[in-house]
Amino acid sequence: MLFNSFEFIFAFLPIFFIGLLIFARWNAFAVLPWLIAASLFFYAWWDARYLLLLAISIAGNFTFARFIVARRGTPSARGLLTAALAANLAALFFYKYFDFFVRTTNAVANTEWPVLGLILPLGISFFTFTQIAYLVDASRGEVSEVRWPAYLLFVLYFPHLIAGPILHHKEMMPQFAAIKYYRVQWSDLGAGLAMFVIGLGKKVLVADALAVYASPLFNAAAEGASPLLISAWAGALAYALQLYFDFSGYCDMAAGISLAMGIRLPVNFNSPYKAASLIEFWRRWHMTLSRFLRDYLYIPLGGNRRGPARRQLNLFATMLLGGLWHGANWTFVVWGALHGVGLVINHAWRTFAERRGLQSGAAIRGAGWMLTMLVVVVSWVIFRADSLAAAGRILRGMIGANGIGLPARLEAWDRASGGILARHGAVFSGVQIDRDLVGWLVFGTVLLALPNSNELLARYSPVIGAPAPERAALRLQWSWGICAAIAFATCLLLMGRKSEFLYFQF
Repeated sequence: MLFNSFEFIFAFLPIFFIGLLIFARWNAFAVLPWLIAASLFFYAWWDARYLLLLAISIAGNFTFARFIVARRGTPSARGLLTAALAANLAALFFYKYFDFFVRTTNAVANTEWPVLGLILPLGISFFTFTQIAYLVDASRGEVSEVRWPAYLLFVLYFPHLIAGPILHHKEMMPQFAAIKYYRVQWSDLGAGLAMFVIGLGKKVLVADALAVYASPLFNAAAEGASPLLISAWAGALAYALQLYFDFSGYCDMAAGISLAMGIRLPVNFNSPYKAASLIEFWRRWHMTLSRFLRDYLYIPLGGNRRGPARRQLNLFATMLLGGLWHGANWTFVVWGALHGVGLVINHAWRTFAERRGLQSGAAIRGAGWMLTMLVVVVSWVIFRADSLAAAGRILRGMIGANGIGLPARLEAWDRASGGILARHGAVFSGVQIDRDLVGWLVFGTVLLALPNSNELLARYSPVIGAPAPERAALRLQWSWGICAAIAFATCLLLMGRKSEFLYFQF
């Protein structure tokens, strides 16, 4: 069930909140079972058959966690942790990577192993990583007890279940434990609904509009077309903005729904396109994934404790595996490797700059922002393309290797100038620069410069761990209610063209 769907907004959400208000008023102890039941229904809406997989995963990991806590510090606890991690990773590999492994093996070894054609269960990466972190922390002594209802909700909690953020028990368990004293906070309800509308607007009004211009480029490249310079850049920039507002919008909607209940999710998105370096970008983009990779992969690999060379190798390996986490395709592996190399270079530059005493002024930060955005946009092309070959065709177009398409009316001017443009690969094919697309690109870029939703609603503490805003946070008043109502109505009118979230099945 998508957040940007009529069944969610007009059926699931009203029924859920009505039940929540009733239980909060008459029997607060029923709030936790109500949340669990709603989360189960929310997940089953897509395909009830995968409830069995989810149930087995939760029951198995809960049992492992109980035994690990009871035997903490013993060899048997370490063995149980190893077995639990192996079981989780095996399930993830089977559903997400088995067909990819078979296809790759067939291509390399010229074998004919059958492909199973498995459908990726929704949220398997998120609920698997959430539980892996819990198991590891249990073995480290960071989990004192394992309680069934709270653990069940910790994994199932529907605002995060299918597309994140990746939850951490230290942030969520105390909130779930306090549900037995649940009371409705009207300020949270109002701020949460406002945040939901902001996210819905990002998704429906901006991201889906940009998809109209981004998708044709990648679809054509998948079919063998070689885009010209302007078309390639226009489509690549449209996708970069589409992905930004799609993911940012989902994070806002998830956080808004949760905030309306009085429960804070961890911050997962903090204006990453304002970053002036790749290091900063990954501290702002999919922040809970970055935290997971740091705490449960990079640091266990040795982090920065074994010298500069090992640190860079660990960083590269972490990003490579982080890329593979996003999907079973070589495009994701190359995308992760590109960011890994970029981060290694970024850290090396920082070390060099600090030793030489180079100051980071406005000019350097501006140059850093432009270079960062260039790397990010180029890497998104690889991320989005169906194959490396399709990505290569688009990237060649972005450097002009496929020709520079220009409007036909410029051909006469070029001839009068001695054919300068034609000699450098210009093709006067009658290409038209889509004014609507230019408008959307400008509009999206302007939105990037504005305060994000966490900053706008900072006085209501909408998420856990959000940086303090640079300017005064706004107070919700009746004028904001009117604006939100207009935005919401506009979203409803355009939701017929809805598309799935780009992070929906990772």
